[in-house]
Amino acid sequence: MPQKPVPDRITDLSRLKAFTNPLRMQLYRLLYAAGSATASQLAEQVGEAPSLVSYHLRKLAEHDFAVEASGRSSDGRERWWQVASEEGWGFRESDLAGTPEGAAAVGAVTRGMVDSRAAQYRAYLDQTAAWGREWTDAAFSAEWLLDLNPAELAELGEELQQLSRRWRERGKAARAAGDTENREHVSVHLYGFPFRP
Repeated sequence: MPQKPVPDRITDLSRLKAFTNPLRMQLYRLLYAAGSATASQLAEQVGEAPSLVSYHLRKLAEHDFAVEASGRSSDGRERWWQVASEEGWGFRESDLAGTPEGAAAVGAVTRGMVDSRAAQYRAYLDQTAAWGREWTDAAFSAEWLLDLNPAELAELGEELQQLSRRWRERGKAARAAGDTENREHVSVHLYGFPFRP
């Protein structure tokens, strides 16, 4: 039975702190979506100098989040990058937040991810007219209020990850087969957390 793919679980605080820089988080997300890119290509997207972007890509590589993409450079001068793992990464707060420094890093990275996701969704909302009816009718935003215990919430999270992986693999297989017509990157944001009304 093949092992199921799992995200890289960060347990080393120094690795997590690599993402306390918002530009690194943005570069990682763009690189993940692109598959591979050069510092110059990414610099155009983020409005920064290629040298600064290159520096941050090297920092991501130091922490095993990015690697050089083999076989992409045509002349040896341009350096192509890709994410180190298509499964991405994750962390558990309990692994890292046991010290004030760890708690601060966990808070900064988590808030940075939420801010980035919210900005991405706001950008979509600002551009809905440009996407057309087919895409706006397909897009969704939902909230469900459930009564769960911690084990059930963890089980729900695992099921959602499995579902996401299945759809990601379906999209990759379609692209590999040449089925690219009307196919776009789609961002799905789901959150599951306790609250008291």
